[in-house]
Amino acid sequence: MSGYSKIVVAVDLSTESAIIMKRALDVAASESEIHLIYVQEPMDSVYMGVVPYGPVFVGMDEVEENLKAELTQKLNNIADEFNIAPDSRHFLNGTPAREIHRFAEENGMDLIVLGTHGQKGVKLLLGATANSVLHGSNCDVLAVRIFDAD
Repeated sequence: MSGYSKIVVAVDLSTESAIIMKRALDVAASESEIHLIYVQEPMDSVYMGVVPYGPVFVGMDEVEENLKAELTQKLNNIADEFNIAPDSRHFLNGTPAREIHRFAEENGMDLIVLGTHGQKGVKLLLGATANSVLHGSNCDVLAVRIFDAD
């Protein structure tokens, strides 16, 4: 039996999200509360520095809303596949590591589960979300290794 009663699973909505969910369910007890989250980084912060002032382009807000609707559907598809209750599905906005930390702390999570590609070299120095979550978390973190096909 797992000692984790509240688990948050952070996914990037890629095809590997199912692997991460399966691993979270492997370590969960039958009575565990499982939350599924996705964090969308706002487009204006992604493009910060590309355009110094103002929106990146006219209509960016509409594009971002359309993207959010599409990504929300993907989140719901994963949640449906793994029987995650609607009130345990969370679409967040902001910097992924920061929002994962905030969600875990505000909701008293015992474990954060997320994927990692085991980055090396320069990519590791740039900092992956999994690395940032691991080193800033107040609870346990399970980083599920995702192997890239070479």
